[in-house]
Amino acid sequence: MPLMTSKPALLALLLLCLPGMALAEEATLNGANTAWILTSTALVLFMTLPGLALFYGGLVRSKNVLSVIMQCFAIAGMASIVWFILGYSLAFGEGNALIGDFSKVMLAGVGRETLSGDIPESLFMLFQMTFAIITPVLMVGGFAERMKFSAMLLFSAIWLILVYAPVTHWVWGGGWLGSMGLYDFAGGIVVHITAGVGALVAAVVIGPRKGFPTTAMPPHSLAMTATGAGMLWVGWYGFNGGSALAANGDAAMAMLVTHISAAAGAITWGAIEWKRYGKPSALGTLTGVIAGLGTITPASGFVGPGGALIIGIMAGSVCYFATNYIKQVLKIDDSLDVFPVHGVGGILGTLMVGVFSATALGVFSGYGFADGIESMAEQFGVQVVGVIAGVAYTAVITFVILKLVDHLLGLRVSEEDEIEGLDLNQHGERGYTA
Repeated sequence: MPLMTSKPALLALLLLCLPGMALAEEATLNGANTAWILTSTALVLFMTLPGLALFYGGLVRSKNVLSVIMQCFAIAGMASIVWFILGYSLAFGEGNALIGDFSKVMLAGVGRETLSGDIPESLFMLFQMTFAIITPVLMVGGFAERMKFSAMLLFSAIWLILVYAPVTHWVWGGGWLGSMGLYDFAGGIVVHITAGVGALVAAVVIGPRKGFPTTAMPPHSLAMTATGAGMLWVGWYGFNGGSALAANGDAAMAMLVTHISAAAGAITWGAIEWKRYGKPSALGTLTGVIAGLGTITPASGFVGPGGALIIGIMAGSVCYFATNYIKQVLKIDDSLDVFPVHGVGGILGTLMVGVFSATALGVFSGYGFADGIESMAEQFGVQVVGVIAGVAYTAVITFVILKLVDHLLGLRVSEEDEIEGLDLNQHGERGYTA
């Protein structure tokens, strides 16, 4: 016999269902995750402005402090516009295995209610924009104190489109490296290898500063550099923790291992200097912090605290010797040590995640991302492919862009302008009046 239900009863049943339907619809956007990525976005921008601007500003000579800070701010503005117009689409548009398409140019189809996972796509785009900002800003350290401001802007804009966006698509945007199963949680290849290799190529192409390596060029304000380094350390919580794209245990663990690696990098670098020279330097300890942070970046979502400790110790020691080798043996004037700290650190971290993500290392293991020695070897092979691809592509395309910009504008200021300082001849201002 069919169930007989009155119209009022049916209406009451529908009304009871409506709140549940509304709740289900609201649950598609996760408020906690959205709040955390909003915070992380601010933290990552804080790394560049004012963090990296102060860190780099203190490392150069006083006659160039404004020029370096100006380059950081100018790239932040330029990269934001380029990312909005084209970069985001090339990196995260559907496209193919090598590059995204033009479906998201100027955020076409992205509205207030559009989601990426369970957060607003506008927020995901903004979070990724802060990565697109800091990567070319990192390269400034490779050619500091000698590149024309106009050339720097044009080079950075083209580089963002032709290097950063494609590599981002390869790893995070559905491209071929991501499909291979590459582990790069927060930018070992995407940020640190591309910036480090780009800076090294720029330093070689543009040539050393006048007087290098015989003339001492010490930082003009280690206090400014230390302030910037502290901001970078704090901001890195958003850089790595935010890359979980959720307020969960993955984000918490990423923050924990990031801190442990930074601490280990600082202590290791300082200990090596203490042993070799009888005292640890502030500059060395600060650089060790950055080395530890950069090296843990690709591994931060895949390793545990024990693995982070080893990675941090490796970062402090390997990046220390790489810095000395680049300048003292190869005589390459990578002014602010971008390649030996970020490039070498990015390579090291990208390779080591293939080891320390395995479950076969006891307290130094990851959390089941690679199960056993055989799986470890397979994952390590994927990481090697990613490193080779990132280094080779970045080096070749960066070289071509530099040659193009040199032909169009000229890369380098004149010898007289370099002696006078870029603050005055490029911007008509002084960093200090006394």
